[in-house]
Amino acid sequence: MVTKLDSVSRALWPHHDGSALYVPNQKPQLLEKVKLRIRIHNALGKVKSVRVRFSESGEAFPTPPAKLVANKDGWSWFEAVIVMHNPYMSYRWFIELTDGSSYWLNARGLSILEQPDIEDFRINTFSSAPDWGKSAVMYQIFPDRFGRSAHADKHKTPTWAIPKVWGEKVTASGIGTSEQFFGGDIYGITEHLDHLKELGVTLIYLTPVFPARSNHRYDASSFDEVDPLLGGDKALIELVEAAHKKGLKVIGDLTSNHSGNAHEWFKAAYKKPGAKESEFYYFSNKNKDYDAWFGVPSLPKFNWNSTELRKRFISGSKSIVARWIKKPFNMDGWRIDVSNMTGRIREEDMYMELQVLIRESMQKINPNTILLGEYTGDAAYQIQGEGWHGAMTYYNFTKPVWRWFYNTQVKAEAGFLGIGRTKISGFEMVKQHLDFAAGFPWHVRLHNMNPLDTHDIPRFKTFTIPGAQRVAAGMQFTFPGMPVIWAGDEFGLDGTNGEESRTPIPWNNERPNDRTMLVNYKAFAKIRKENTALHDGSMRFVYVSDELIAYVRENKKQTILVVASRGSNTNASIPLDAVKGLIQAENLFGGAKIKVDGKSAILPGDALSINIWRLPASF
Repeated sequence: MVTKLDSVSRALWPHHDGSALYVPNQKPQLLEKVKLRIRIHNALGKVKSVRVRFSESGEAFPTPPAKLVANKDGWSWFEAVIVMHNPYMSYRWFIELTDGSSYWLNARGLSILEQPDIEDFRINTFSSAPDWGKSAVMYQIFPDRFGRSAHADKHKTPTWAIPKVWGEKVTASGIGTSEQFFGGDIYGITEHLDHLKELGVTLIYLTPVFPARSNHRYDASSFDEVDPLLGGDKALIELVEAAHKKGLKVIGDLTSNHSGNAHEWFKAAYKKPGAKESEFYYFSNKNKDYDAWFGVPSLPKFNWNSTELRKRFISGSKSIVARWIKKPFNMDGWRIDVSNMTGRIREEDMYMELQVLIRESMQKINPNTILLGEYTGDAAYQIQGEGWHGAMTYYNFTKPVWRWFYNTQVKAEAGFLGIGRTKISGFEMVKQHLDFAAGFPWHVRLHNMNPLDTHDIPRFKTFTIPGAQRVAAGMQFTFPGMPVIWAGDEFGLDGTNGEESRTPIPWNNERPNDRTMLVNYKAFAKIRKENTALHDGSMRFVYVSDELIAYVRENKKQTILVVASRGSNTNASIPLDAVKGLIQAENLFGGAKIKVDGKSAILPGDALSINIWRLPASF
């Protein structure tokens, strides 16, 4: 169906999101009045009225007509007011024109038809993430593969391990993948802090450091100490202290869903029905049988009905959650492994309760800590900020970007993408991003992790068209959320699956690598650090085609314009008044110039390019 909107440039479509430009009060309290703003360009037509349809106690109401509060550069700004009657609220805009046409604007975009409530913008009273989170540049480290210090040579190879030499090829699949042992340790991380500092990293994320019987250590045998093979407690204390001195934060990785079957709690109860720790797991048949993560025997699942388990793990003053963020360790938060499964089994669902308990336990000790939940599926409608401040999820950034740059000439299948289409257009990439980001409140969206790849999936570079990593990395650093550099991305490493992507870092060129990527990552991190619009600014797509996308991040201080191109030389034309200051644009990356042709700006789109410009504030 053709509508008037089809004749209006996307760059001039009405816009609203949860950022401070549109919702000045970013931390509303219960019963507080909240101003909501929308921008509408004159190209749409003459506005008759603008209203907000909002939820209150499960019922929907329209506000009185919004007030016109500004009209400049072709844009009219309207403001409505709602009251935070409930901790969670949702809303969408209704725009009525004098010619009789009307539009709805929700978190997924514009429509001429009324939309389901689940797609509304979301606002709540749970914004408690630390201020440093929204500007963070995260670097993920898998300790066994990052750096091996001289201390590691003093340790005997554990009985469970298959010893490997640092430059040796990783076994990607089959028997022994979890047992191959390269011997990286925490001292090896400390030795390379200067590399991370120069790269522009502000936050280190360590995968588990507890004793275990695997190289990944997600099968912890204790949560009370750092694995001696990694240097023990002393090594972690020294790492965090040294990182803090350089201005870097450090968070750990905690499995609240399960332990290892070598864990002291599990061993105390296995085949011993009378043991106190019996209630910590889902035992049956006189404690001979038990539930485990996806049936993997080495990963028995916690039973969070146990008050004692909650005390030892979460709530107690000496709990696991609390222990590592207190002195002498002073870690800055947690990433929770398989958080989506924590407290969930059959008819039981304690997921929401547990994430809130973990956050409360952390913030009693240090309110400046961050809590991130891994969610391998669609996280938006279940991560709202009450517990996890943000999500480690692949759906709203990683998968759409992979699919846009996917290399159909690669013979191996990228199993990470799952069933369905692997190659999509720029239109579809933007749609998929918006579809999966729509359910997040803005404060959660700013703290979501945006990786190109991680220790659990193949390397982005391996399955995408040559040259795509540079462009996609630029998108990482300019989309809302925290860019995540998986150790080795900056060296252009390859990996056909999660195991192979855990290649030891080639500090001395032990493996083929591309150090030109270092220059790009340093540049992107510097741009992100120096431009606050990339920390908290709104997100508005101003041009989308199969091969090119352009978007702006805006706050009251500045505007950042980004143009990312895929596979062909395609310039983009947008109206000059779509983004104020296009003529004064300062190129920060890419080197291209914006050309002015009458009332239009021509944005360059060389194949596999990314350009970033800084513009004056629009407000």
